[in-house]
Amino acid sequence: MRTWPAFGLFSAVLSLTAAAAEPNPLDSYNVVWTAQSEDSGGSMPCGGGDVGCNVWVQDGDMLFYVSRSGTFDENNTMLKLGRVRLKLMPNPFDKDFRQELKLKQGCVEISGNAGGAVRIRIWVEVFRPVIHVDVQSDEPVSVEADYENWRTADRQLSKAERMACTDFLETTPEQFKVVTRADRFEQGESEVLWHHRNDNSDLVFDKIVTQQHMGSVRERLWNPQKDLAFGGLMRGDEMYFKGKSEGKYLGVEFGAWRLASEAPAKEHRLKIFLHTAQSPTLDEWKRGLRRLADAASPSDSEAWRKNAAWWRDFWDRSHIYCRSKRDGSPPESDPVWRIGRDYQLFRYMLGCNAYGEYPSKFNGSLFTFDGPAGTTPDFRFWGGGSFTAQNQRLVYWPMLKSGDFDMMTPQFELYRRALRNAELRTEVYWGHAGASFTEHHPSFGLAIGRVYDPNWGKYGLQPRPGDDPGRLLNPWCEDQYDTVLEFCLMILDVQRFSGRDVSKYLPLIESCVAFFDEHYQYQNLKRTGGRFDEEGHLVIYPGTACETYKLAVNPTPTVAGLRTVLSRMFELPEEYASAERRKKWAAMLDRVPPLSYREMAGRKTIAPAKSWQRINNLEFPQLYPVFPYGIYGLGKPDLQTAVDTWRFGADKPGQKRNFCWYQSGIFCARLGLTEESAKLLLERYGQHSRRFPALWDNRVFCECPDVDHGGVAMIHLQESLLQSDGRTIRLLPAWPKDWDVDFKLHAPYNTVVRCKFSDGEMTELAVEPESRAADVARPELDSTTKGTRP
Repeated sequence: MRTWPAFGLFSAVLSLTAAAAEPNPLDSYNVVWTAQSEDSGGSMPCGGGDVGCNVWVQDGDMLFYVSRSGTFDENNTMLKLGRVRLKLMPNPFDKDFRQELKLKQGCVEISGNAGGAVRIRIWVEVFRPVIHVDVQSDEPVSVEADYENWRTADRQLSKAERMACTDFLETTPEQFKVVTRADRFEQGESEVLWHHRNDNSDLVFDKIVTQQHMGSVRERLWNPQKDLAFGGLMRGDEMYFKGKSEGKYLGVEFGAWRLASEAPAKEHRLKIFLHTAQSPTLDEWKRGLRRLADAASPSDSEAWRKNAAWWRDFWDRSHIYCRSKRDGSPPESDPVWRIGRDYQLFRYMLGCNAYGEYPSKFNGSLFTFDGPAGTTPDFRFWGGGSFTAQNQRLVYWPMLKSGDFDMMTPQFELYRRALRNAELRTEVYWGHAGASFTEHHPSFGLAIGRVYDPNWGKYGLQPRPGDDPGRLLNPWCEDQYDTVLEFCLMILDVQRFSGRDVSKYLPLIESCVAFFDEHYQYQNLKRTGGRFDEEGHLVIYPGTACETYKLAVNPTPTVAGLRTVLSRMFELPEEYASAERRKKWAAMLDRVPPLSYREMAGRKTIAPAKSWQRINNLEFPQLYPVFPYGIYGLGKPDLQTAVDTWRFGADKPGQKRNFCWYQSGIFCARLGLTEESAKLLLERYGQHSRRFPALWDNRVFCECPDVDHGGVAMIHLQESLLQSDGRTIRLLPAWPKDWDVDFKLHAPYNTVVRCKFSDGEMTELAVEPESRAADVARPELDSTTKGTRP
């Protein structure tokens, strides 16, 4: 697909005004700093493939943390791979300092003056786990590069630190010994090598299998922790190993292994090679690392060209640029311009883990940094190797409209790899079929220890006492199995949007919906002697509407999810399933109960469930039929019921908050409530961040960066600009008429929409393929409101 204005070749292009072409504003979104940072909280993200670096300059030294997807230790803590400190002599950063994230190239450049211009470029290969640090100088400079690591000795985790491995959350050292084991280090004449290899005798996997009464199938369970090793090798051109030292950064002691340049030079190159694998022996793992480090191809220049091409394609397939001020003032003073900037910055951060072994974590992804006092850089709130579906979904929904379909694979693979484990869990506990994925589960698809039983620490490393081993005892996550349905729908949407073959995920989808059909027949039969209610529907009890409405009957997210996913399965192309399989799906759909309603403030509203016994949290599941499931929305029947649910349907004011995982803005956009939506959009993008604008800071509640906050921000902006329902595409359904925008977004059926809206008018519109132009519902400008009217 060609970039604008080549769309003019298509008859679908509407040129409504003779607006002058504007330069691509992506360069103006580059983040530029002209002063050094105080600490790692002032770092800038850089990455590619599945590697992320936090880069900053402090007291004349350039530093960066190294993170990679899938580096889970024995406790399922996601360990960083260390920190690198680069020192140039003479120091160039006291004069003419500049640090810039260059979005188009996906790199960070740092420059200064040491009797001549000096430039450092750090970048990460997209297709190999290799970090490059390239130094160029007008005059010869010397370089020292320290590899720094704080895991030089075994560390017993305090109660507070166990937040980083949530299986053990709230347990104490007296109850469980939870240890982060020391890494191992080697140095050669011109390199430093380090690694962490999991101790197979002390894996949290085995502890959970025992705790959760799964020992009878232990050998049949997939175990991603066994034999896992990760680490790397740092070497530089014409550099030698100078020695080892010790230091302290932000109160944390570390060891440092130094490489130094053999002589001053105008060019220096440093590379860090990373390797993660489940290898039967450490020697085999080392051979894999050496193969990567010693490979003759690609050359550095070839790798840079491949990277540049990947980032060029990434930025070409989607964008959103917007503004509200046209008075020539600096763009940073325009909060609407900042919305567009921060959207692009956050999408860049997601692109840094495009091809991770595991999905981008909602709580920091690859870009966490030093945490609270008493913790190491490995700490993160809400764990590393555990995945909370209600949060994770918000990171991946926006990738549909941005066209980043290839980047969604890690999230889908998280479930597909663990499918058999989730099915075995169901078989062991209840003796029926279907995958029972819990809301908060580790990488291997069971339940995390803390969710299975908050009192785990009181009875030690043995099976939980009691006669109902399948029951989740955590009051927040009990009975919550329906969050996987959003990822089932996401997979179906990838097929609808892109036409990609998703057949390998169909067994996952079928198993997930089958669980609900079989499990609630099983539960009702055990409780009442009958499988269904008097209308022949499932009785979904005990259920839960998110973490909020507990011990619920027919919770709305579950009902809406099953209805939507099963209906969408029928829309798959004929080759995906036989008539017999589709007949089975139809029978399941017929058994799904209807949504429930109630009267609030004299108006009909969607209820969170048919009934419930307590309110536990502050989510707003009443509106899940709006987002994500799309049963209610613009152009659909009974829109007023959904609007009244937003207005009057909450049981607590806090259910309509607007940060982190709260979806208030998305609901308003989908309901066409332009004025409210715009206010919430400004509020969300204006949330407190660190020095880098998209490092939104919601530590304790979530993390920093708060990645699910950014995901909601992306979805909200996209839904304000483009919504789709079947084949219908609605433009600007919740966009203020006094905000300008230029966007390129994706829609179902391999459709790309490019639109420019300026001074209250649509100035350009292009739709690919041309045949889809007839399906576009253009907005009717409404002079009586502050926005467009679909």
